[in-house]
Amino acid sequence: MNELERLKALLDSGLVKLGVHIRKANSPGSPVYQAWENVWPAGSVVLASFAATALVHYYLGFAILLAGGLWWITKLHPKVKDGVFDRTAAFVLAREQNMDALWARGWLTLYAKLDDGTELVATRRESWRDFVGRVEAARAALSAATPSAELAEG
Repeated sequence: MNELERLKALLDSGLVKLGVHIRKANSPGSPVYQAWENVWPAGSVVLASFAATALVHYYLGFAILLAGGLWWITKLHPKVKDGVFDRTAAFVLAREQNMDALWARGWLTLYAKLDDGTELVATRRESWRDFVGRVEAARAALSAATPSAELAEG
């Protein structure tokens, strides 16, 4: 089993969590960037505000701009963040080359909290492959040091 498959198993078990730098991943040039989800909402709000200002009054234009900004922050932005995270996670877990490329750019982090409370974190400065090995070794050491449930009962 290669390192990426081992990482997927750790992520699926919930022991390791993947962190994504959303701002970097949601920028032009990113392999997961989708312009339509960033451009059309803001553009629509601004155009509606300009139209209301020109056709009615600048108070209406300001009200539309304010309401549109609140809509963006409260309703749309959380969905965009979740979508960027999901697309990035799918992209990096598809191939090791993808994981290596985004890891080298500093877009990803890995975090694990072991059963004994030990926290392990890997950022760009460290190798994600070494992190997977460290988590597996720490997990194995914990399971070896903890007596099994049958021995504890008997």
